[in-house]
Amino acid sequence: METFTYYPGCTLRTKAKDLDAYARSSAEALGISLEEPADWQCCGGAYTTAKDEIATKLSAVRTLNAARELDRPLVTVCSACHNVIKQTNYDIARDEDMAAKVNNYLKLDTPYAGETTVYHYLELLRDVVGFDNLKAKVVNPFKGKKIAAYYGCLLLRPSKALAMDDPENPTIMEDFIKAIGGTPVIYAQRNECCGGYITMEDKAQAAKRSGAVMDSAKDQGADMIITACPLCLYNLKKNSGSDLPVFYFTELLAEALGLKEANNE
Repeated sequence: METFTYYPGCTLRTKAKDLDAYARSSAEALGISLEEPADWQCCGGAYTTAKDEIATKLSAVRTLNAARELDRPLVTVCSACHNVIKQTNYDIARDEDMAAKVNNYLKLDTPYAGETTVYHYLELLRDVVGFDNLKAKVVNPFKGKKIAAYYGCLLLRPSKALAMDDPENPTIMEDFIKAIGGTPVIYAQRNECCGGYITMEDKAQAAKRSGAVMDSAKDQGADMIITACPLCLYNLKKNSGSDLPVFYFTELLAEALGLKEANNE
């Protein structure tokens, strides 16, 4: 069984426990061991682009360094956590001044310079497990189900730093849907913002944006939507006014692998 360092993040401890639990159980079934680094801290939830803002990047660097010390790749599953950690890693590797300031503060035995490979869980499925291997392990395929992938803002952008997929025409989630036996639905709003970050400030605008996402998927015949982002899931479920079911992609993965009962929602 191959072992990876796994960063769950704060929300997966509270409001997004299903995203975490099904990720863990599915990984084990696929021959992957996920081990948390000791004493990890909140990633901050949003990446600060100011060059002199070092403090907000320290927890991400500690996590990245913990993986480096074990000579393991780092896996994340929350879109926001992945965005913060991957951008931090990208900038540390390319900005000597930033790296010097971070390392001067942390006083690591060996300065960190962006050596850790960072995978989103979807990349783990695609690049390590392989979608063909995943398909071979499916016992409950989603045959006949039209499933819409919702990428949102954070999973694909900024594209140079995240380097997961084409930010305008991604396929990784659609390929995942095919691997679990479903039919992917392509719709106009799949990688547009749902308004999650403005929910507290402007609920009406958040409702408008999330409603547009849900209506776009429904108009193309989707039976459900899947996402990797806890904030997106909350906004699409609570603020959109739509009755289209929304699930974490890990929940469908666990169901396809026979690790949970079918959800009849």
